[in-house]
Amino acid sequence: MSAVTETSTDVDRPPAIPRPWTAARITGHVFIVLWLMLGVAMVGYLVNAWNPDLFEKYAPYYLSGLLVTIKLVAISIVLGALLSIPIAYARMSKNKVLNALAYAYVYFFRGTPLLAQTFLIYYGLGSFRPQLEAVGLWTFFRDAWYCAVFAFSLNTAAYQAEILRGAIESVPKGQWEGAESLGLHKYQILRKIVLPQALIVALRPYGNEIILMIKGSAIVAIITVYDLMGETRRAYSRTFDFQTYLWAALIYLSMVETLRHGIEWIERRITRHLKR
Repeated sequence: MSAVTETSTDVDRPPAIPRPWTAARITGHVFIVLWLMLGVAMVGYLVNAWNPDLFEKYAPYYLSGLLVTIKLVAISIVLGALLSIPIAYARMSKNKVLNALAYAYVYFFRGTPLLAQTFLIYYGLGSFRPQLEAVGLWTFFRDAWYCAVFAFSLNTAAYQAEILRGAIESVPKGQWEGAESLGLHKYQILRKIVLPQALIVALRPYGNEIILMIKGSAIVAIITVYDLMGETRRAYSRTFDFQTYLWAALIYLSMVETLRHGIEWIERRITRHLKR
């Protein structure tokens, strides 16, 4: 009986879809080979140019800068997430004033470079020292670290608000109507029915936003914050050894790949019920 079943399964199985060698596929394989060659060349350069004394001297600085980068991104993401909730609510509100203010906020912070926003906060607000001292805010805005956290939080809040709004609006209206027909309160509907579905949709965009924040955090080195890139610039200014930047590139790549695989693992875990 089992042999008959296996034979029937083999017969009913659809044939494999042929994959012809199109120009796009050939180009893709060529680029993959080039990237592999570049990676091998970079590893070969690091092996040949390896300087144990240099690594021993600056490794603690790189570790310190890495911790600063992780701390900056983590705090900014959390503060941005908290700020994105009322912004997303205002973007979905029928109140034209709230909607317009939220739209203007999102439009500005998504339409201007993060570097320009950081400069406006660090250098621009620094021009108003007497006014800031009068209201007791000069201690905050004179510190490059606080300015970086403030700028990054405002920037990511705009992106996270749009991610949250799009994820909530992607849930079919029938979910709301069905839950309301059962007598559930709007808060219960949002918390127990809509948000769990919306967060599945928003997971990858949130992951991409964190990755962009990690890579974008390198700009704070320009305003004297000694994050990973800041320590890299300092190491290069003292050694003029190009491998110091390769170390930083590998560390950034490791962070991004670790985060990417972590998000994929979470996505597989929370979407097991959707797979057949």
